[in-house]
Amino acid sequence: MTDEKNTKHTDDLLDITQPEDSDQEQSTLGKVGLFFLEFIKVALLAGLTIGLVRYFLFKPFYVKGQSMVPTFYEREYLIVDEITYRFREPERGEVIVFRAPIDEKDFYLKRVIGLPGERVRVDDNKIVIYNEKYPEGVVVEESYLPISKKTSGSVIFTLGADEYFVLGDNREASFDSRRFGPIPRSDIIGRTVFRGWPFSRISTFSTPEYNF
Repeated sequence: MTDEKNTKHTDDLLDITQPEDSDQEQSTLGKVGLFFLEFIKVALLAGLTIGLVRYFLFKPFYVKGQSMVPTFYEREYLIVDEITYRFREPERGEVIVFRAPIDEKDFYLKRVIGLPGERVRVDDNKIVIYNEKYPEGVVVEESYLPISKKTSGSVIFTLGADEYFVLGDNREASFDSRRFGPIPRSDIIGRTVFRGWPFSRISTFSTPEYNF
């Protein structure tokens, strides 16, 4: 009896295997189909997420020009945070992107130096800030600039309640608030938080400390 069962099992092996192979092929095709369906779902979700992040939270920019050297160079790829300023105001020292005063289709990259309500004076290669804490004025020390960098020009501005005084780090080659005056808060797009290119200079950015 044992031999009969064994023989039957052996004889039926091909018959049993053949339909199982067919079922397995269908099952495999089904799994492949499900995989591609899930892949498409994930791709669509990722695309939607990237789109939302791209247009509402963070925006990429390429540096154009030399006005922010040595902090940023031509063609460097930056990520700009567009959401933080919905919850707080720009801070001194942050590098911001804003609409160009002359043509709003263009964007400028500069550093915030003067805040709303302050008086800013540029003279004798120095920047002096006047505010409630320093009514007599305080000379701004900028640790992020080489000592050789001088702030030329002779201007003085009293900033309104929503105005900012901005400068390029490359003071000799920057078209900034010394020329076009303070910028309104409404023109500010966001702050620079990350450099993604070139690979050798990938880095994040934090707000520098000042002497006051």
